[in-house]
Amino acid sequence: MSGRVRAALADGRSRVTRTRLRFAVVIVVVLSGAFLAVSASESISTATEADVPRAPEAQNHTVVTESGRAGTITVYGPGGDVAYYNNSRTKYFDADPVEGEPMTIEYAATDTIHSAGPTCSDPPCALNVIERIDLTEDDPQPAVVYERYDYKETAGEWHDSTRINETHVAIADIVADQVFVVDTETEIVEWLWDAQTEFPVEGGGPYPVDWAHINDVEYVDAPGDPNDGRIVASLRNQDQVVFLDPGTGLVDEWTLGSEDDHDVQFEQHNPDYIPESRGGPALLVADSENGRVQEFQREDGEWVRSWQWADDRIQWPRDADRLPNGNTLIADSHGQRVFEVDRSGEIVWSVPSTLPYEAERLETGAESAGGTSAAELGLESRTAADETDDGPLIDPLGLGDRVLQWLLPHRFYNGLLFATPAWMGGGEFAVLGVAVLSTLAWAGLEIRWRLHDADVRFRSPIYRGGD
Repeated sequence: MSGRVRAALADGRSRVTRTRLRFAVVIVVVLSGAFLAVSASESISTATEADVPRAPEAQNHTVVTESGRAGTITVYGPGGDVAYYNNSRTKYFDADPVEGEPMTIEYAATDTIHSAGPTCSDPPCALNVIERIDLTEDDPQPAVVYERYDYKETAGEWHDSTRINETHVAIADIVADQVFVVDTETEIVEWLWDAQTEFPVEGGGPYPVDWAHINDVEYVDAPGDPNDGRIVASLRNQDQVVFLDPGTGLVDEWTLGSEDDHDVQFEQHNPDYIPESRGGPALLVADSENGRVQEFQREDGEWVRSWQWADDRIQWPRDADRLPNGNTLIADSHGQRVFEVDRSGEIVWSVPSTLPYEAERLETGAESAGGTSAAELGLESRTAADETDDGPLIDPLGLGDRVLQWLLPHRFYNGLLFATPAWMGGGEFAVLGVAVLSTLAWAGLEIRWRLHDADVRFRSPIYRGGD
């Protein structure tokens, strides 16, 4: 056989191989696109009331707020139907029942202002509001209790407010890194604590972009308790929960956590104080970046972890409330669910949600006001390692999550989930990665084949000369 014939046969085989490889890559890309399209079409959506999933039956009403891709507030009735829904604000955050009026709620919300005008010369800006709504009315309409414009929207929201009395409210002001008490009738700020008085700007997050990120505030109304009359605040970026005395300021010896001590807590949300009268002093905390809910008991002047809960799905919890029956209600933002855990650690109630921020069970008091401490209840801790995996050996969705969580620090994985569409999860990222890598490999092979066909050869500029 001549050399020309052999070359022709080899070239033919090469072209068949190229065609097969191209076909294989096209199949991979098409299947990946189909998988992602199905995931997007079947994703959880709460952008409109018609999309809101029905909840299982539960004791009393349940409020769920969302901030992020869809700003919503939803109230589920005990039968699981939607009793109230609103998406007129850009973002919704903390919601609490009004004392003595269990079906009237107050909540913090934010509107993003995108256009330049008298309220925003350099968009985007924020309009932060506290609103009140009476759910017993035939057509409940929100009433503004207090509002303020802020010059920026990123890290410019009010994530929480807490009522002190009929006229005064304490507010967690992220944009100014402050906690302040305002008379909502006169709109006069009567007390203010600035985080810079106690914490250096060299720590925390970037200053002044998002330095302290004070995301929670709670007024302690517990006569006889050592913290009665104090305000509890969460400095997310300092990894600390602090106690503030309106007369003297920071009560340093009661601080939970320290900056970058992530074994204790890592960028926490919504700590709830449980007083002595209900088995405390204790703090129930959504330990967000560590992917768990935990509680600390005050023992001999120190905070000691007394309980924690996690499963293999929990991802960036941002609220946890202890209910009067001893169960714990949890908002798991990137787990896309609100659920209730009983005393044995089992999930007994759950509803999907796009990006839940707050979960509140009405008729039980604000936050954990009716709940008892884990130490008093004798709750046993539970972690993801305690679970029995009865699922399939090959689970592309679960496997993708596990691989990404192994490759990426928890915080970066949460950032990735927050920045991408809500329907993107571990499985979707894995499939997208396969498609992208296959396409890049295909492009590299095409370049190589074209250079080969053109008989382009690259010679090293370095060569070894003779003696």
